[in-house]
Amino acid sequence: QVQLVESGGRLVQAGDSLRLSCAASGGTFRKYDFGWFRQAPGKERDFVATITWPAKRTATFYADSIKGRATISGDGDKATVYLQMNSLTPEDTAVYYCAAKRSYLPGTSYFTRVWEYDYWGQGTQVTVAS
Repeated sequence: QVQLVESGGRLVQAGDSLRLSCAASGGTFRKYDFGWFRQAPGKERDFVATITWPAKRTATFYADSIKGRATISGDGDKATVYLQMNSLTPEDTAVYYCAAKRSYLPGTSYFTRVWEYDYWGQGTQVTVAS
């Protein structure tokens, strides 16, 4: 059973940068695909970014809404996944969730749907003021 704990969310100003962290425990880190999702008030939970580790490489994929402004990365020694976001706008305001799923064919597919992930954190609030 994998446990995920997000941190790093806070109130920022438009144009600021922010790094979110997701600490994972209870599983072998690089045997899982990780994803970041976000949910704004009254809206569905949307995919943001995903990372997987095929053959000791790193493979990432981003939603169009964040592409070019965000970087997902992972630190195996710390068993932590990060989401660095830049040039934040009020439209980025949401609760950000970290998710994980067992990786079977890493790098062959990117998983962007909520139902594809088995483990979820509690979320961290990001608020971007205009």
